[in-house]
Amino acid sequence: MKKHNFLAVGFLASTLMLAGCSDSFLELESPTQVTIQDYFTTNEHVYEALIAAYDPLQWPDWNKEQYNPVNIMSDIMADDVWVGGQNKTDNQFWHLMMNYEALPTNCMSGIWTVAYSGVKRANDVLTYIGWAQKDITEDNQKLYEAEARVLRCFYYTWLWKFWGNIPYYTENLQPPYIHEQSKADDVYSSIVTDLEGALDLNALPMKATSDNLGRVTKAMAYMLYAEIVMYQNDESRYSKALDYMKAIITDGGYDLAEDYAGIWLESGEWNVESIFEINYKDDNAVRSYDNPLYAGGTILPRLISPYGWPDGTNERLQGWGFCPVRQETYDRYAEGDTRRDATCFNAAATKVEYTLRYQDTGLFLDKYIARSGYNADQKADADLNFNNNLRIYRFAETLLNAAELIARGAGAGDASDYLNRVHKRSGLTNTVEPTLDNIIEERHLEFVGEGKRYWDLVRTGKAATVLVPDKYSYRTNTWSESKKYLPIPQGEIDAAQGTLTQNNY
Repeated sequence: MKKHNFLAVGFLASTLMLAGCSDSFLELESPTQVTIQDYFTTNEHVYEALIAAYDPLQWPDWNKEQYNPVNIMSDIMADDVWVGGQNKTDNQFWHLMMNYEALPTNCMSGIWTVAYSGVKRANDVLTYIGWAQKDITEDNQKLYEAEARVLRCFYYTWLWKFWGNIPYYTENLQPPYIHEQSKADDVYSSIVTDLEGALDLNALPMKATSDNLGRVTKAMAYMLYAEIVMYQNDESRYSKALDYMKAIITDGGYDLAEDYAGIWLESGEWNVESIFEINYKDDNAVRSYDNPLYAGGTILPRLISPYGWPDGTNERLQGWGFCPVRQETYDRYAEGDTRRDATCFNAAATKVEYTLRYQDTGLFLDKYIARSGYNADQKADADLNFNNNLRIYRFAETLLNAAELIARGAGAGDASDYLNRVHKRSGLTNTVEPTLDNIIEERHLEFVGEGKRYWDLVRTGKAATVLVPDKYSYRTNTWSESKKYLPIPQGEIDAAQGTLTQNNY
């Protein structure tokens, strides 16, 4: 069975804290507990805090309040999948997001909570490094700082892309835990500057060793940099982003996997193409509905697999019927493109009987589908403990980023080679010209179900013409610039005591 290296294992700060009184004559020294300031003075304990900063990466799919798989939350607003489920009220806020009518009182809130938990933990690490300087080598100080800052940027990127205008801070808040709201452009500036500073430390390896898979690397930070710069359309940083993509390409540590379908199997995790994945495991996994923050697996495969499917048939397991793939997505692939069947499980073609749910097309996202044996070794709730790693950055995206940046005039390079390496890996033999439209279309075919498409449509100005009412009357609204950001959850507005201004909705 798969062994996950550097899988976040949870960190209970409550076991490390002892509140003290302000009056000195009332202060007592506990013989059994230590204060945070005393505890985080060693390399070992700061490393524990660093592990804890990785924990929230696992939480969005179920955080005890909402199902928020990051890739799906992006894709339901695009044009590749429907929402599905039992009906329009099943995970209703998903359906509202799909139709660009989310409400502050009925909207995605889980990622907001999870991301700020990650920011808090990253900030903690940076504080603790200062307390433990006498016990941490200079190299480890730089490494831990770089990892924590990149993680903080990663969490803020979730917040920035979904909500835009958010509180941004790099030191944890004190009671009453409120902070002024920054405009989206200012948030971007803060993220990209922080990320550049983390990279300037020159502490991260280009690729993780086998016992550190899941930790931040230089290549991961480079991909994050390109992602935010390209989403912001920040032409002043295109050249640096291109240099980062070329550095990954020429490093030699990454390449395209030969078998596209194999990428999505357990055996394909952390293959030569993988730059960053969020680790999930089923081996002795104890994640549960009551304790979703425990280490373990993911619920994503259960959410998106066919409802009532006979377990084990075609090596698949049943699910809840969310996010059926659109027929138009399946039809978009050219005959012979191996990505089509690796992306779309054609349940209808198998003639196996299962229960049709809302918006069923007979097509399901095979990349993350529930597979036999993939939650066999869990010890808690089977729904929550599938071992499918979430692929965040792949070398294919590095090549397509480079091709696009060159096409946009960022610098010299063989955009055609980069584009066609990805195109021909699919089994197609024709050569594609490296125009911007062709590159975006190749991204479309390559990344279905990976949470890329919606952001590509927004940043390229195509959203308003592509994300329009459909012939099925599922999506009845047209995307507009005023819908770029989700409404801030009403609970956050109320708790902010007037310091947050609601987004348009």
